[in-house]
Amino acid sequence: MRAFSPLSPCAARMSRRAVLGLAAVAPLTLAAPASAATTIGGERLARSGVQVQRAADLPKKLSARSWLVADHDSGEVLAAYNAHQRLAPASTLKMLFADTVLKKFEPTRTYRVTDADLADVPAGSSLVGIKPGITYTVEQLWLGVFLRSGNDAVHVLSHMNGGIARTVAEMQARAEDLQALDTHVVSPDGFDHPGQLSSAYDLTLFARHGLKNNDFRGYCSTRTADFPAGGKKTFQIQNTDRLLTGAWGLGTYRGLIGVKNGYTSNAGNTFTGAATRGGRTLLVTVMHPRPGGNGVYQETAALLDWGFAHAGTAEAVGTLVDPLSEGGVKVTPSSTGGARKGAAGSEASAAKSGSSWGLAGAAGGAAALLAGGAYALRVRRRKGATATDEGGQEH
Repeated sequence: MRAFSPLSPCAARMSRRAVLGLAAVAPLTLAAPASAATTIGGERLARSGVQVQRAADLPKKLSARSWLVADHDSGEVLAAYNAHQRLAPASTLKMLFADTVLKKFEPTRTYRVTDADLADVPAGSSLVGIKPGITYTVEQLWLGVFLRSGNDAVHVLSHMNGGIARTVAEMQARAEDLQALDTHVVSPDGFDHPGQLSSAYDLTLFARHGLKNNDFRGYCSTRTADFPAGGKKTFQIQNTDRLLTGAWGLGTYRGLIGVKNGYTSNAGNTFTGAATRGGRTLLVTVMHPRPGGNGVYQETAALLDWGFAHAGTAEAVGTLVDPLSEGGVKVTPSSTGGARKGAAGSEASAAKSGSSWGLAGAAGGAAALLAGGAYALRVRRRKGATATDEGGQEH
């Protein structure tokens, strides 16, 4: 790849676009910048490739670029593949949104939606069907988030929370408290934006912490619900989690309790699932498998099956760390350690172009606020243009 001089016209144009936050959305499946190899969760999780005690027992034909199997209660990571590789999360980022905002509003609180609440929803988003002028309960809005992956519901709740920029900053702060340092939040809904990244490890942290909340658990396990259509009319919405509903030719996965799926044409498929069998709850995150459609669910189901078959005997290869606010021990990313060779090329390229970052404390919150402002500007400029379909295959 050609290296540009800092004074070249091309580099100057790129810098101006970066400052304005107007860079076009690139195929984010190739965007995997990473800081120095992290030791969060254990040294083995900093390595690229499969980390497991007996690899021969793993499911065959796993195609995902990253995946992780963990015990919900103990936090032990039983197996992983590129656990900290940064990839576009799509709507699985809504788990972090819910974990950040859910406790702020009583489920019975009502809110009348305005045109302004929906003005910054990106074109091409997945929608639950919220309309200005209709009054919704907070519970209904959350059902729209979890069941239909509705970006319109996310934006209404974000405006109730003080706006997009504030919500983005709070999500980034929550990620840092959870020690999910692979995550960089640009929008609250998971829609494709340059620099919006997470990892299988971080998404599993979000799911584990979110499931501690009874409302979070209840919403993500709901299969169908009636949603307001205006006046006394309603329409039924169904959860887009195919392992929960058995839709699109898949059977329901026995014991599944959630949590969140995602899809965009740039990010591909992502999914974090949780299931309970025999008194044990396992978490599996799968990111960017090659097969479209049911592939992400089939690979998740295979890893859950493996986990339940081996959970009593498998030796942990890492651990899900606890939040700092709940007594977790702060882990500092190491400047040395096993580099993630699988993404070395794209990571090196991103670092040279200045797209890597290191967010911590107040600096992370400030960067997130700037990202939220740039995001809103991009949305206004992209209105009416062809956009990535958030959640498209789940419809």
